[in-house]
Amino acid sequence: MERTKTISWDDPETNKRDAAASISGLDYLKAIRDGKISPPPVSNLVGYKIIEVDDGYAAFELTPAEYHYNPFATVHGGILSTLLDTTMTAAVLSTLPKGFGCTTIEVKVNFIKPVSANTGILRCEARPIHIGKKLATAEGRLKNIDGVLHAHGVSTCSIFRVT
Repeated sequence: MERTKTISWDDPETNKRDAAASISGLDYLKAIRDGKISPPPVSNLVGYKIIEVDDGYAAFELTPAEYHYNPFATVHGGILSTLLDTTMTAAVLSTLPKGFGCTTIEVKVNFIKPVSANTGILRCEARPIHIGKKLATAEGRLKNIDGVLHAHGVSTCSIFRVT
């Protein structure tokens, strides 16, 4: 039986122009969390959302679903990697002042335990390891609501001026 999923999103250029350059990374993430700024389109596509954000800390959640599955009826590693990448990058962004952004230049993920729709809500938490002038590193952990570790990772982000 065929299943479908429909998504919608707001113009991502609006956020870039209107907010990203004019407020700190922490305030930008809080505004997304609070619904004052539209989330990036990928969050609607994948289905994750910001749960908590503070200076040097980010937490996102995702409810795994069948549409996240790979051919073996478990959540595709790319979905878990995306959640880790997003959370680790947000942890770095939360430390940056107005006028600066960051992007991932390298990510490494270790998959520990398979995830399925039966796993329940996943929570990914991340913190920076190092924040430099041009590069930052971060680490993240992806657990279910019972605290079972399903994946963890590290990333390197490039820090740049937002124009």
